[in-house]
Amino acid sequence: MEFYEVINSRRIIRDFTRQPVDMDIVRRVLSAGLKAPTNDHMRDWEFVVVDDRDVIASILKKIPKKVSGESVEFIIKSWELNDPCQQYGYRYAIPKQYEMLSKSACLILPFYKQESDLFKPKEISSLNAFASVWCCIENIFLAATAEGLAGTLRIPLGDEPAHIAETLNHPTEYVMPCYIALGYAAPNAVILPQIERNIEDKIHINGW
Repeated sequence: MEFYEVINSRRIIRDFTRQPVDMDIVRRVLSAGLKAPTNDHMRDWEFVVVDDRDVIASILKKIPKKVSGESVEFIIKSWELNDPCQQYGYRYAIPKQYEMLSKSACLILPFYKQESDLFKPKEISSLNAFASVWCCIENIFLAATAEGLAGTLRIPLGDEPAHIAETLNHPTEYVMPCYIALGYAAPNAVILPQIERNIEDKIHINGW
């Protein structure tokens, strides 16, 4: 797949078949992640790949299996999500969080080293490691698209990070920024509409 075709084809997909993903493909996808820019030149990222259904269920134990419509509407209102396209996306995506992860072919749990308090940064450069790992994650999604795979993610909430640490026993200096689910898109997979932006409206030459 040509590069810009990959860029234009990448979408978050939350509906998967049960077809397994060959581990050689997973390795290629993660290798692409390791090619991303890194803040300290060390690419100090680690990946836990999980395709065992029992282990996946254990990892996802803290994620609610059902979310009521009332809860979704409360989130939309409290977060002041006023755009109809945005509201539609959240109404679909929030109830799918557990299902999309549990039914994917495999979970990839990326980890990065965070030496300072992520939630109380002293300066913006304190977030360099956090910003860098997201470059890695974007490479993973682009590579997955090039391989014909679909993917989605969830950022952990509440006590999910503590549960992940207890379940996986990972080193305490490592942080998991998100769950990544990979697999092959179901034939009826929903592709949510995107808000289209004209690049000419976003470019400012030599000043805002």
